[in-house]
Amino acid sequence: MPNDCIFCKIIAGEIPSHKVYEDDLFLAIMDVFPTTCGHVLILPKKHAQDILDLPVDTAAAILPLAQKLAGQIYAAFHPDGLNMIQNNGPAAGQSVFHYHMHLIPRWESDGAVKQSKPIKISPKELANMATTIRNNS
Repeated sequence: MPNDCIFCKIIAGEIPSHKVYEDDLFLAIMDVFPTTCGHVLILPKKHAQDILDLPVDTAAAILPLAQKLAGQIYAAFHPDGLNMIQNNGPAAGQSVFHYHMHLIPRWESDGAVKQSKPIKISPKELANMATTIRNNS
């Protein structure tokens, strides 16, 4: 655990949180800086900086948990939708460098950003990017 990781401190019980769920692998808590009411964070208990650092077994276990908690959020708050967001690196908006997933209930009138603006790109450029990604396996 890095000494300055706030999520590790929350997991260790050094900083209080509002727990939603806990098991051997994960702690899910209310976000103290929520985008909307009901905004939950899923934190792996073992520190991993981002998706590239996350153990494969933990990565495989997070989506079923996210699905379960999303169902509970829908039942509790009756949102119109829900965003699952996971940021990697500062350019993507990651501000705490401990892998975490956001579950954000959404309402048509909530005023939060709904979608990024797409860039213009040609089919040839898309094909070239796909080839580049495939070649880096």
